Amino acid sequence: MNIVAKMIHSMLRVLDEARSLAFYEEALGLKVADRVVFDSFTLIYLANAEQTFELELTINHGRKEAYALGDGYGHLAVSVEDLASEHARMEEAGFTITPIKTLENNGRTIGTFFFLTDPDGYKIEVLQRGAPGRFL
Repeated sequence: MNIVAKMIHSMLRVLDEARSLAFYEEALGLKVADRVVFDSFTLIYLANAEQTFELELTINHGRKEAYALGDGYGHLAVSVEDLASEHARMEEAGFTITPIKTLENNGRTIGTFFFLTDPDGYKIEVLQRGAPGRFL
């Protein structure tokens, strides 16, 4: 049996819809592709022209306290054409970012990247596209 699964979205629970939508549009160019409102929650799908993969934001109506991210969540990852320019742009915009780093193993470059933190504390790895390593 040969199963080929296509990744289609990842979901994050967020507290403040407007704050999250503004962040993801300004930081990553993601815009609302669809919105589905239920009685107790809303699903918002974000996308851009770079891919078919979507980020699903879930807003649970009436929730007032921040979500505990726990120690199991790692990060989302995106790739960009010009890592240094994106780092400078995000720093100027006041986003929470780390310095640019290069990860190497036995002389092999795995990736050049920095981390961006969204308003709810989720980490997003921003990688140089086309650099040595495995990132598109």
